[in-house]
Amino acid sequence: MTVEIVVEDVYVDYRGQRVLSRVNLAFKDAGLVQVIGPNGAGKTTLLRVILGLIKPRHGRVVVNGVDVTGKPQKAGKMIGYVPQLTTFGQHYPLTVLEFVELELLLRHKRWPRLSDRGAREKATSVLKIVGLDESVWSKKLAELSGGQLQRSMIARALVHDPPILVLDEPLSSVDPAGKHEISRLIARLAEKKLVILTSHDPFLLLKNTNMIVLLNRGVIAAGKPEDVLREDVLRKVYGEAVAYIESYYIPDQHMARSL
Repeated sequence: MTVEIVVEDVYVDYRGQRVLSRVNLAFKDAGLVQVIGPNGAGKTTLLRVILGLIKPRHGRVVVNGVDVTGKPQKAGKMIGYVPQLTTFGQHYPLTVLEFVELELLLRHKRWPRLSDRGAREKATSVLKIVGLDESVWSKKLAELSGGQLQRSMIARALVHDPPILVLDEPLSSVDPAGKHEISRLIARLAEKKLVILTSHDPFLLLKNTNMIVLLNRGVIAAGKPEDVLREDVLRKVYGEAVAYIESYYIPDQHMARSL
């Protein structure tokens, strides 16, 4: 099945300030897209525009031929969303299994004949896909490590089997070992789905990345990794904070500066 997202001439203002300007992008078919840029570049805003959660001042977003501009319910039928861990309140009195099942129950109209047993089977199947051991399923969300919570959130986003998956900083708040495990999971998912994520460290997933978008309140560059991750291109956004070692290094968001 062909999957396509088109972002057309999008402008976004927030509290009188221009957050995104003249954003034109197109993503098509399964594969991994990384959106990079310094803190405040508009990465999360771009994702929320694609999800229909923010209606731009100008422009539109079309997903699989459907205009989803400012329409999260329409976008949600085709896109699974994983927010940043730092914005997610994990102190709900739910187990991992209940957390994933609840997503099904909240959208029961899509499967009007879905039984409790059917919901349980769907939930357990995606928990296996994301690699969460069965011993974790009965744990409360507050008891999980960063990596386990991230896998639980990815499972929740996958439970409807959307053709598109959007993740906001999925490798943040996860320990180094967990980052590599989550990276491998994302790479596997991108073999069959269009996966768009924001990142401050694109090199963890570089060999599996089809496209990189360098953002700084507008699209500075978009294309194959070898065309974007070049010193002359990165300096337009990161300035002298870009260091050359054996490969180009994207500094932490607190070090990065906008020119």
